[in-house]
Parts: sequence; C-alpha cells; structure tokens
Amino acid sequence: MTRAPKTASVRARPGAVTLRRTLPLHIMLLPGVLLLFIFSYLPMGGIVIAFQRFKPALGFFGKQRWVGLENFAFVLSLPNTLGVLRNTLVMAASKIALTTFASITVSLLLNEIRRRSFKRAVQTIIYFPHFLSWVILSGVFVDLLSPSAGLVNRALAALGIKPVFFLGDQNWFPVTMILTDVWKGFGFGTVIYMSAISSIDQALYEAAAIDGAGRGQQAFHITLANLRQTIILLTVLNLGNILNAGFDQIYNLYNASVFETGDILDTLVYRMGIGSAQYSPATAVGLFKSVVSVILIGSAYYIAYKRFDYTIF
Repeated sequence: MTRAPKTASVRARPGAVTLRRTLPLHIMLLPGVLLLFIFSYLPMGGIVIAFQRFKPALGFFGKQRWVGLENFAFVLSLPNTLGVLRNTLVMAASKIALTTFASITVSLLLNEIRRRSFKRAVQTIIYFPHFLSWVILSGVFVDLLSPSAGLVNRALAALGIKPVFFLGDQNWFPVTMILTDVWKGFGFGTVIYMSAISSIDQALYEAAAIDGAGRGQQAFHITLANLRQTIILLTVLNLGNILNAGFDQIYNLYNASVFETGDILDTLVYRMGIGSAQYSPATAVGLFKSVVSVILIGSAYYIAYKRFDYTIF
C-alpha cells in the first residue's frame, strides 16, 4: 500500500491572505491616522492646564500649581458667562435647524426637476459657497451690508425703509450670523440628501403613481420616509457642534458693539487665552465644551436608537 505524495505547497491561512490583500489600504490610511493622533489626540494632554494655575515660564512639564476646579469657578463667576453661553446655544441651534430644513427642502425641490443640466447648474451654484473661507466672505458681507453704501441697504432705501446696521446692531447681528451661515452651508447638506434620494428605488414612485398619488404625496410618503435615516444621522452628528456657533464667522464679523448678543464661547476663549494670556480659564472653557458635546452626542444617539431603532454600527 503506497501513500499519496505530499503536496509541495501549503495553503495559507485565510487571515494571512486577507491581511496581505488589505495591507496596502492600511498603509494608505497611516498618514491620516498620524495626523489625527498628532493634531487631535496628542493635544489632549493639555487638558491638565484647566486644573492648574499655569505659568508659561515654568513650561508644560514644570512644577505648576494645581488648583482643582478653581478655574471653572472663576469662569462661571464672570458676569458675561451665562450670556455668552446663551448666545452660543441660540445661534448654534438655529443654524443647525435652519440648515437642515433648507437642505431637505431644496433637495426635494431639486428632485422634482427633470432637466438634468439645469439641476446640475443649480446644485453647483448653491454648493459653491461651501468652499469659500469666512475670511473672504466677511469682506463681501461687510460691503454688502454696509449701512451707508451697501447694496442691501440701498435696496431698502429704494423701498422707503431706513438703513439697518446689520453688523453693528445687537438685535440684527445674531440674525445676520444665522442667515449667512445657512446660506453658506445648506448646499453641502443638499448634496448629501440628493445622494440619499438617488438611491431610492424608482419602483416605489411608479407604484405610487399607479395608485393615484400626486407628486406632493410621493415626496412626503416616499422621499421623506426614505430620508429618515440620513436626517437622524446628520442630526446626531450636528448635535456635537451645538456649542460651536462658528468661531471663524463670528470673529471676522463681530465688534465690541455687539458683544452682548454676538459673543460666543469660542471668541471668549480666544480673548481669554490669546488676548489676555489667561490660559488656564480658557482651557477650562474648552474642556467644558468637549464634555457637553460628548454628552449631547451620546444622548442623541441613545434617543435615536430607542425611538427610531437607528444604529450607526
């Protein structure tokens, strides 16, 4: 009785084969992971400054004096802290709500356009402001909204309405910040919602049309229903920015006359940390923002899971 000859080669394990195939993809991810670690995770070591009376002359690893929660108490004792927090929440929440509403509405309207060339042109026009920096747009809006020579106030004067100092009036400044931010950002949301709409099965619309459903009914019962998961996902992610009312926008457009209604947490941190060299209180405010953002994201995700049976993973 003869034995069968042994095969010369041995099959590789499935795990080794998978690793060999995906190794180039992991190497491509390495630069992004390193940048994320260097600029996002490594600076988290600076959180300890919030619990110290930090003196730059002693260095980060020097013998700093630990003060516990004294910096947090100092920030809360400032007379304008609650007002700044209110301004931040109002502007951030309004921006998120109005941007979401505008993105969904425009997406539904664009979905009804049958001429592709016109639809693409409109998408390009509304998406273009997303790529512009607030440094550039601030100069544009300062000229447009000028109370003396601005195009907007000239139009109001032609209608017999008194000029409005949009960037210098405490009542008008928050409204101006909200509307200009929505104008700049809703195009990006429109692209996301249009992508989700394009994946909807067209057979659903055909069946609804056979049953006698009009375009409005189809948009409400089919398009909006299929957008629910996308809306929930973007809302959950946006809630993490509820305390980020847009530093680059506010900083480039505000002035001392609108501090009462236009000052937000980020601009307060900038003035305390960079302007007044109060590094410890500024870090305490930043840590507070991060903790609240994590709590809001976790709460929103929990509500989405319990009420809408939505899961990211």
